[in-house]
This record gives sequence, structure tokens and C-alpha cells, in this order.
Amino acid sequence: MGRELLCKVRSGGKEASGKALLETNEIIFRGDMRLKIPFVSPKSVVARDGELHLKWPEGSAVFEVGDHAEKWAHKILHPKSTTEKLGIKPGLTISALAIADGNFRKGLGATAGSFSATKALNNSDLIFLGAEKTAELACARKLVPSLASAGALWIVYPKGKQEITELQVIEAGRQAGLVDVKVVSFSATHTALKFVRPKAKR
Repeated sequence: MGRELLCKVRSGGKEASGKALLETNEIIFRGDMRLKIPFVSPKSVVARDGELHLKWPEGSAVFEVGDHAEKWAHKILHPKSTTEKLGIKPGLTISALAIADGNFRKGLGATAGSFSATKALNNSDLIFLGAEKTAELACARKLVPSLASAGALWIVYPKGKQEITELQVIEAGRQAGLVDVKVVSFSATHTALKFVRPKAKR
């Protein structure tokens, strides 16, 4: 979903090896130590000699990521808008089902070449499916035939709710014959997971 690298990190006087994951709105490090640094919190972001130097209110860290240091620094300092992350572009055929955010739907209607908030349009470039509970994920399978060959299904679900978890969302996408490729923070309360057809089936 994000960009993951094997690397070393120095933080708090300690050094550890592990995996650094550049997500859309944070860096996560998993290894002998664990770090989670939201992009909104760094006070300083510097790429130097193959190292990414980060400072935030609670501490600092140096990631040894080689040639990726400058690219990661740029992405942290210049994050894409939610619209860009979701792949929304003028002229696309877009369907949005059970999405409660009225402003989001209004924006889609103004941008899309064809738009529906009541049913999945044939050959949709993007389909957004809102799911508040696990049972509502069953709809994903029915939407796949409406996707364009290279189209994407975004499942939008609440953050931190026991009624529906990331693993359940991923499983629903896989049961529909899709693969998960990206995660985006849809809003302060919801996450969006992107699913596409496997390349062999496009």
C-alpha cells in the first residue's frame, strides 16, 4: 500500500534495523524499535547524504534510506491532496454508493464526466463504496462487473471501529477477485482502501 524499505534508523540514542513504510500521511518503522510519525507533526525534514533527518515535538530520527531520502523528504513536505491521492480527475466515470459525505459527492459530481450516487455506472473508472459495518462489505462483489478494465474500487470505512476492521475490508476485496494496492486517509473519521483487478485479469 505504501513504499516500504529495509533500512536502519537512529532515534533516542538507539539504532535499529527494520522496515520503514512511507504511507500517504505518515512514516511507520517496524523493527527492534517502532516509530509512527504523522506528516503533520515534523518540525524539520532534511535529506542529506542518503539519510532522512526528521524532527517532531516528541523526538527525532534519522532514516538511512539511500537514494530515496530526497524523494521521501519531498513527499513529506509536499503531500498530495486527498482528491489527488484518490485518483479523481476531470472527465472520469465515477460512482459513489453509500457515501455519507455530501460535500465529497458534490465535488465528484462537478469533476466527473459521468457521475452517479445511486447506482454503479457501467465502465466506472472509480467506484466509491461506503461501509459502516462488516455486512455492508458484501456489496463489493456486485460492483466489480461495473468497473472499467483498469478501474478502481475504493472502500471507505470508519477508523478504529470494532464493527469493521481493515482485515475484513481487505478480505472482502479479495473475495470479489480484487487486490488491495493503496490506503488513504479519507477524512478525520474514515479510511479508504483501493482495490483493482489483478493485472492478468484486466
